[in-house]
Amino acid sequence: MEIRYASSNKDAKSYDTTRLREEYLIQDLFTTNNIKLVYSHYDRIIVGGVCPTTEEIKLEGSKELGSNFFLERREMGIINVGEAGVVTLDGEEYTLNNKDAIYVGMGIEKVTFKSLNPEKPAKFYLNSAPAHHKYPTVKIGLEDARKVKLGSIETSNKRTINQYIHPDVCQSCQLVMGMTMLEDGSVWNSMPCHTHDRRMEVYFYFDMEEDTRIFHLMGEPTETRHIVMKKEEAVISPSWSIHSGVGTASYTFIWGMVGENQTFTDMDHIEMKDLR
Repeated sequence: MEIRYASSNKDAKSYDTTRLREEYLIQDLFTTNNIKLVYSHYDRIIVGGVCPTTEEIKLEGSKELGSNFFLERREMGIINVGEAGVVTLDGEEYTLNNKDAIYVGMGIEKVTFKSLNPEKPAKFYLNSAPAHHKYPTVKIGLEDARKVKLGSIETSNKRTINQYIHPDVCQSCQLVMGMTMLEDGSVWNSMPCHTHDRRMEVYFYFDMEEDTRIFHLMGEPTETRHIVMKKEEAVISPSWSIHSGVGTASYTFIWGMVGENQTFTDMDHIEMKDLR
């Protein structure tokens, strides 16, 4: 498990491109028959990717968690961004097709991942947060997600927010997770931008061509920075940072939030005139 420590907003102002990428960018999430986990000290979120082909992969506890098994004191959200696969939770199997999600409550001891077809592997993207209460496991398809439509073609940001792990869909302790899909001709996400000092956030970009790039914007509103990203990469957004982006072509992204509350609309909007 890779550890990322929290950084000060004052220090981040001096980071060059290499340092920004080292601190916030998460690459190589899906390598064959492997699980990659990044533990961030921002609200102790864990971001991960699992790509099983010929093997069934087990999610285990570690010294970094100080627990006997991964979900002993944690909850988790999983969204499959690949082909069909199976998540097994204490012996019960859940088949996840592309863009299907599952919320996994605290206390599940045995978690494994496998693909239905090794030649067309599943790609399980996961977010995990500390938990204080056990809530039921819930499978959530794209059709089950709560839909929120925002933006317009005129401002190049017409999009549908699909809220998967959200108080109106299923219960969780603090994890909130969903997927935003942009319409044809729209390339901007979360613009006009905002911050929410009560919650940190992670963005994961996918459904992109190999040569498509995302210019992900971060930093304080008056001290913005950017990170250039390719498909199937994630980026950590501290609570003091904006989180917005623009693509050179179409894309989809998954957002995951952990922190003080679960109120999706609790955000501090930034006026365009105040961006620097």
